[in-house]
Amino acid sequence: MADAAPPADHAPSLQALVRKQQSLDALCAATLRALSGQSGLHYRGRKLWQGHTLLPSFAPHLHPQADAAPASDSSNPGASSPAGASANQPRAQDSRAMGATPADDLASFRGAADGVALRLRFSDRALHQQLRPALPMARRVFDLLEQYRTEALVPDAWPGVRANMRHRFDAWSQAFVRARLHESAQGILLLTVANICRARVTGDPVPEGLQDVLEATRFGLAPRLGHALAGLRRSRHSQADYAVHALAISAVVAALVDSQAESSKPAARARDEDGEEDAWLQIWVDFEADSEPGFASALTQRDAPEGAPDAYRAFTTAYDRVVDASALVRAEQLASLRATLDAAVAQAAVSPGLLARQLQARLALPELDGWDSGQESGRIDGSRLGQLIASPQERRLFRTEHIAPHTDCALSVLVDCSGSMKTHALALATALDVLLRALERAGVQTELLGYTTGAWNGGRALRDWRRAGKPAAPGRLNELCHIVFKDQASPYRSARRSLAALLKPELFRECADGEALRWASARLQAQDVRRRILLVVSDGSPMDGATALANDPHYLDRHLQATAAQIEAQGQVELRGVGVGLDLSAYYQRSVVLDLAGQTTRQVLAEVLGVLG
Repeated sequence: MADAAPPADHAPSLQALVRKQQSLDALCAATLRALSGQSGLHYRGRKLWQGHTLLPSFAPHLHPQADAAPASDSSNPGASSPAGASANQPRAQDSRAMGATPADDLASFRGAADGVALRLRFSDRALHQQLRPALPMARRVFDLLEQYRTEALVPDAWPGVRANMRHRFDAWSQAFVRARLHESAQGILLLTVANICRARVTGDPVPEGLQDVLEATRFGLAPRLGHALAGLRRSRHSQADYAVHALAISAVVAALVDSQAESSKPAARARDEDGEEDAWLQIWVDFEADSEPGFASALTQRDAPEGAPDAYRAFTTAYDRVVDASALVRAEQLASLRATLDAAVAQAAVSPGLLARQLQARLALPELDGWDSGQESGRIDGSRLGQLIASPQERRLFRTEHIAPHTDCALSVLVDCSGSMKTHALALATALDVLLRALERAGVQTELLGYTTGAWNGGRALRDWRRAGKPAAPGRLNELCHIVFKDQASPYRSARRSLAALLKPELFRECADGEALRWASARLQAQDVRRRILLVVSDGSPMDGATALANDPHYLDRHLQATAAQIEAQGQVELRGVGVGLDLSAYYQRSVVLDLAGQTTRQVLAEVLGVLG
């Protein structure tokens, strides 16, 4: 019998999508560093960073997506992203506007990386910022034209780069038409300008399938843009001279968009009443991003705040505490929870010994462990020289260094004990129990920590703030509760009862991740080992209701991002993010996604092994 066809709605898992995106990000970042000659370029949360500086978006065609956006009915342009998409993925309509339907191929990613690299290599950012027009639409067109200029400067010795960039732009243009964004007056205008300007500057022809679509609009634009278009290619080697023509084109396009917007106001008002947005507004990604450190979180990109973060502080630390987990649970309840955990571990049927060998292979470092004597080559062994006299034919007179793996390593697991994590408590505790036993067998020093708050919605810290007259920007407004389930000095056998406290639902409240990260990192740095790893397990962004209401709503997110970046930059502690159903790459350079509801304990541990290696 033939195999049954897979269901039509079959989609790759979130883990597979995240791994694919992270792999593409790493490859593209390597290409960027090589072609631009600028070190420190890397992707985090699908955004490009240079060190700790968030780079602007540059152009709409430079944003391919590894996962396909769902086909959207024209009657529902606000359709949401698929359930399996990363939390960093823009909404479906944004993805369509950037050319992500269907999922973009590898050549598109390479073309986008090549385009960004040339922009960084050939464009003077300070001069560009000085020459940019003030009007938003004119500024966006001007930015786009500068991107085309740098793409036109690709060396003749790089024909593959030229082909990749053309492939990426053509794919974006075709996706634009498939999404029917060209059906509005503004949409066809901007698509036409994008294509005819790039064709003129780079010398690449307009895609054959678009020529009929663009012909009428191009004919109408010719008398308005003809002179400036002719000057673009002639002046492409001088950014200042090129800007004169780019500014003229930007002004004309901005004026046309404004006039069309005025004439379409009644229709736009009707669409707004239906909860829809003008499709042409989705064409452009945000070009307003400056060089200031940006915000990257597990929230959607549209939720990202603007401006620089305020200095982080706590309104009061008087109620903060570090407590042993066993002190938070009655002895009888702890014994019951341990019995529950033991049953789950037994059902998981994972061999700690096998896992320990796998961990040792990943975490051990080579170390000199004595000498191997009686070798036929190497260094002369003085203790065997007598054998040379007694037996002149003897050749085993040498010794070599004996190298053995040694796990001089400390690993801490930091668990997010926020309210949304309580549903995953049993599956998580089961995996961590097996992991800690295996790590101890592998010779790794281990610690299991948790972080939550002492109360919901602020507790005593919020009360003190109110009594003080509610001063503005108070900082963190809750009492921290950092929990030690197992410390470095305690072996697994003596700490196993405390591990079961992770199953107590009342421990899970709210969280301030940045301060917990700093606390756990400081404990790790006190360990006298060669390698330190901090494994952060979380299912989302930090959240404390009182702090969010009294400060910037992304106050805790900004602090988490800054703290993680600082720890990674110092290099004393290796950070690893483990997202529970969520991609945490916006915070951590190396991360993995777990599906605790759909994966077995064995599969969960395999994912953790992957992020440790």
